[in-house]
Amino acid sequence: MLNRVKEWVIGPPLPTHQLGHKRLNKIRARAAFSPDALSSLAYANQEIYLGLVVAGSAGLSLGLPVGLAITIVLGIVALSYFQTMHGYPSGGGSYIVARSNLGTLPGLVAAAALLIDYLLAAAVSLTAGVAAIASAFPVLWPYRVPIALLLLLLIALVNLHGLQETGTLMSIPVYLFLLSYLPMLAYGLIRLRAEGPGNLAAVAPPPSQPLTMFLVLHAFATGCTALTGIEAISNGVPAFKPPEARNAGRTLIVMALLMGLLFLGSIGLTQAFAVVAGPQETILSALARRLLGSGPAYLLIQTSTVLVLTVAANTSFAGFPRMAAILAKDGFLPRQLTGLGDRLVFANGILALAAGTAILIIAFRGDTHSLIPLFAVGAFLAFTLSQSGMVLHWRRERGRRWRLKTFFNGLGALVTAVTLVVVVVNKFVEGAWLTIIVLPLIVLAFLQIRAHYREVARELSLLGLPPDIKPPPPPRVVVPISGVHRGTISAVSYALSICRSVTAVYVELEPGAGERIREEWERWWPEVPLIVVPSPYRSLVRPLIDCIEELDRQQNDGQQATVVLPEFIPARWWHTLLHNRTAWLIRAALLYRRRRLGLYRAIVDVPYHLKK
Repeated sequence: MLNRVKEWVIGPPLPTHQLGHKRLNKIRARAAFSPDALSSLAYANQEIYLGLVVAGSAGLSLGLPVGLAITIVLGIVALSYFQTMHGYPSGGGSYIVARSNLGTLPGLVAAAALLIDYLLAAAVSLTAGVAAIASAFPVLWPYRVPIALLLLLLIALVNLHGLQETGTLMSIPVYLFLLSYLPMLAYGLIRLRAEGPGNLAAVAPPPSQPLTMFLVLHAFATGCTALTGIEAISNGVPAFKPPEARNAGRTLIVMALLMGLLFLGSIGLTQAFAVVAGPQETILSALARRLLGSGPAYLLIQTSTVLVLTVAANTSFAGFPRMAAILAKDGFLPRQLTGLGDRLVFANGILALAAGTAILIIAFRGDTHSLIPLFAVGAFLAFTLSQSGMVLHWRRERGRRWRLKTFFNGLGALVTAVTLVVVVVNKFVEGAWLTIIVLPLIVLAFLQIRAHYREVARELSLLGLPPDIKPPPPPRVVVPISGVHRGTISAVSYALSICRSVTAVYVELEPGAGERIREEWERWWPEVPLIVVPSPYRSLVRPLIDCIEELDRQQNDGQQATVVLPEFIPARWWHTLLHNRTAWLIRAALLYRRRRLGLYRAIVDVPYHLKK
């Protein structure tokens, strides 16, 4: 039944040979990987506005210069990653580049930073999308958390459905966003030419803080969240159709150009028209209302904003599972993350990301402004490590125009390092300290996981094992029984088929029940001894295990008895709820105590399937 439900929700399983056919063309890839970067203007503009409005009109007048500085950084980072994709077309982004050129530890730091960034990107995108729609419909403001969780569930299900389906579905909000925002910006320029600029001094609230360099740098730091989606395309190069690196590079350039146009255009018009947002409204909502009024055109803008912010979380769903799979393949994360699901996607990575994002949304009560201080630290740390690694890569590989490539990546490393320092200093007290603490803990977890896998490999190795391994002694078998019935017959018959030393154990919960069971037992198996264990406190599992271990001590033959468990299987799944699952409890207890004194106990289930 569960399999039928799963197939109905995400579709039937796909054969592995279709993996090559599930790659994305440039149109779908732009929709799958670029929503985070394109839509980041919603929360980046909002954070720049909130950072500058405290200084009144003097602060708001610096919105465009701050936006221009961020756009320059965007161009440098995009150009640097364009080279990274051609240098490392297998994907992996900052982790692969940093580990290959700087060493394992810097690579793991970059990987940890990216995983944190993907989690926060998904949470920020969804909460910002809910804030956008709540700006148009304030009645929804108290329900931001459940709405964000519902949108998260929908995005996760879409991604579990498959790669091409994700790109196709995501293309609708992305291109709706572009086809609504770009005409609005063009219309704004026409209105600005006709009406002239507004007066910020007349509409801006009175300053509550003086305009200082620290305040401007703080606005720049919070606005740098606009750059967080660039890494995803570098990680996802293998998802593109051939030639992978060229298609991914073109997608990155187009995305960067569109992002810069939307970012600068919206900030410029906000400043030129002297737009100021209300208490429960985003700055982009206020700009759209100023240009379009409150009619259908405004609602279209808000709808496209919430849709693209919702699917912006898909950038994380495209990048996080791939990043986790690469780390798992290298032994730094659980191996389960490398497996492709029924729909040829990294289903376990998708589920892990969805769970982590849900925890963040609930913990921060769906407030984008509270999540933003944790944001961007991981992204710029990964940027810096990646670009520094690329400098060493080009210097080692040489090749055509290597000096020019080294210069651009060196410039990218310098710019992102300076930006990282600004972000950490300005956002440390507001929450960046939490990211700085969590990062080394994640790296430590990576190293512990790898150490575990290496120890497992060492213990399983055949090296040093003598070729003439002594065969084990004949097994002894203990069969726990709840009574004499058909399930018991199957289990005892199996036990007698593998050895002749079989002992049955019955735990007597009610006085006198053991004698009745013994009489019935001796009619069927007089040659098999039955031990009746009284249980005055009505406990079943503990007396049984004590009896089995006492039998092992008495025999003292260098082995633990094999336990054959009779278990009947109900015909319907809901019938399971009507039974106490005693065999499951016994098995769990035996597994917990399976290894005693260096000896190992085998546990064998003998099922008896009920027909109705």
